[in-house]
Amino acid sequence: MTIIDISDLEKIARPVLVRQSQYPAGDRILPHSHRRSQLLCALEGMAIVIAERNRWLILPDHALWIPAGVRHSVETIKPLTTGSIYVEPGALSGQPAQSHVVRMSELMKSLLAEAVKLPHEYDPEGRAGLIMALILEEIPLLRRTALSLPMPREARLAALCRRFIASPAAHETIDGWAAEMAMSRSAFTRAFRRETGMAVLEWRQQACLLAALPRLMSGERVANVAFDLGYDSPAAFTTMFKRGLGVPPRRYIAMAGNTSPGS
Repeated sequence: MTIIDISDLEKIARPVLVRQSQYPAGDRILPHSHRRSQLLCALEGMAIVIAERNRWLILPDHALWIPAGVRHSVETIKPLTTGSIYVEPGALSGQPAQSHVVRMSELMKSLLAEAVKLPHEYDPEGRAGLIMALILEEIPLLRRTALSLPMPREARLAALCRRFIASPAAHETIDGWAAEMAMSRSAFTRAFRRETGMAVLEWRQQACLLAALPRLMSGERVANVAFDLGYDSPAAFTTMFKRGLGVPPRRYIAMAGNTSPGS
């Protein structure tokens, strides 16, 4: 387990600060928060971030925006290298108030690659200051993606959802879940939407997507992942994947920088 301490950075009077960190596979960064907002970028590897009742999957070329003061923890899936951009309150007008995942633009990746080389107490009037100013300009333009999963607060429903996340199966039925909760189907679906903001099928599809992505990104074949998750065919799984992320699995993995996706 890792404890994050950026008290040294908090004392530096700069609108934007950048730090690169590395964590081993299977590490868990304990819950913590920052005075500044954070754009947590995955440079290599992948991780799940738990924040604001959501589980957020962070993949290469993606980043999670975490507003100032939001407690969050991180579970690494593969060896993880991060680039964290810490933004001073007030430095970015209209800072998003909720966490969300974005895809890194080519410009942002280049800016981050330069920013991690700079000293924390950089010259705000020189080249370093211009790089940081461009980072502030680029953050609001990053495109959001749907790599999150809201978790219910109600204990029994939360336990049901955690079990599904641990072993997702596409063919589990709403009626079966309602029976486990000793509720009618209609009462269960209303309670589920009230707790998560999502329909049951929509939530389960997203859980399957989050379960599939780390395996696909590590090179597993699409067919193997599809059948393990209970889909009748790779085509059915691909339809679900495209509905959730806009492109088929192979295309998404190629866009994320893996040139040898499973087929």
